[in-house]
Amino acid sequence: MTIEGILGVLGYGNMGAAILQGLVKAGTLPAAQALVFDIDREKVKQAEALGARAALSLDELAGNSDFLLLATKPQDVAGALEAMREALSDSALIISIEAGISVGFIQNILGSATRVIRVMPNTPALVGAGAAAMALSDTCSDADRGVAASVFSAVGIIEEVPESEMDAVTGLSGSGPAYFFYLVECMAAAAIKEGLEEEQAVRLAAQTLLGAGRLLDESGEAPGVLRARVTSKGGTTAAALNSLRESGFEGIVQAAISAAAERSRELGQ
Repeated sequence: MTIEGILGVLGYGNMGAAILQGLVKAGTLPAAQALVFDIDREKVKQAEALGARAALSLDELAGNSDFLLLATKPQDVAGALEAMREALSDSALIISIEAGISVGFIQNILGSATRVIRVMPNTPALVGAGAAAMALSDTCSDADRGVAASVFSAVGIIEEVPESEMDAVTGLSGSGPAYFFYLVECMAAAAIKEGLEEEQAVRLAAQTLLGAGRLLDESGEAPGVLRARVTSKGGTTAAALNSLRESGFEGIVQAAISAAAERSRELGQ
């Protein structure tokens, strides 16, 4: 789906840049249809180099955006919305990737009729492999849903969930990349102790996770089925999995995701 209209981008940090670059690369949005505002002039220059236009003020951004992507720091969003409220068109769709900021929070500032889509993306969007979830306000239409799906499909996958489940999404995919990076660190460190050189250990661990993820995604098989295929009775993988179970690996993962989800709930209060 090609997006018709002007996409305003408030904040051109890593995620804002990744999303806009993904849209342009996928042909979903011509760069000239993007209007970017960031207090950091160097970031704005990066957007202009892509072909986007620079907004010189929040009023200019708000007054010319058919869709407005909120990608600034969460602590700055309230002030920005207050400043843009009068200039923002009543017909503008708000797409927010602000962590911990609810649909209701945005509507309390802009008005209860405002169409808001709350999205939790993750950092692999930087390489076009993001996993995002979205929750729509009751005021959104099917067309709005299609716009958001097009935006985030350009940098990965997008799932729709009730807003009440966004904290769980934060704990799973929002914070999830860090768990995998940490796992690579731990796997590599263990392999180094077994005699591998550090660079080799990191490359092999990273490729193992990448390959396993692709196999899971492309095979269509359940993770348990793929795990069983790798695990021969009495073999090396079985020994490793038994060690993980004895160490309470499942409970550790559950506790980690629960901790992230709880922190997300706290940030949203």
